[in-house]
Formats: sequence, structure tokens, C-alpha cells
Amino acid sequence: MFYILKIKGTTIIPDFIQIRDEKMTLRAYFRVSQKELGLKKNNLQEYSKEIINIIETLPFGKIHKYIPTK
Repeated sequence: MFYILKIKGTTIIPDFIQIRDEKMTLRAYFRVSQKELGLKKNNLQEYSKEIINIIETLPFGKIHKYIPTK
């Protein structure tokens, strides 16, 4: 189980994604514009299709609880 957070950046800081585990420990942190690369670098590529769909539809400032289907 993961928690996906989409955070709106500022003029200096870009928009970014945080992926945390069930204990809210940070598993991944990357820019929204580099979601494929961010998932690959953090060894989450097996969930990439589902997570990318969530990221694209998730509004900024919200937390999504993601339970992998595998």
C-alpha cells in the first residue's frame, strides 16, 4: 500500500510527487514532469501504469491511498 501526494510548486520550486508507504515513510520524491523516470529510479516501475494514471487525475494538495492490484 502506498500514499500518493501531489504538491503544487511555486515559481521557483516545481510541482512534485511524494510516494509514501503504509508507515508514511518517504519512498519516492520526483517532479510531476518526470514521473516515468522518477518511478524507475525508485524501483516502482512495476506499478507505473496505475500510478501515472493516478498522478494525472489527482488534484494538487490531495492524498490518494493506492493498493497495488498485483
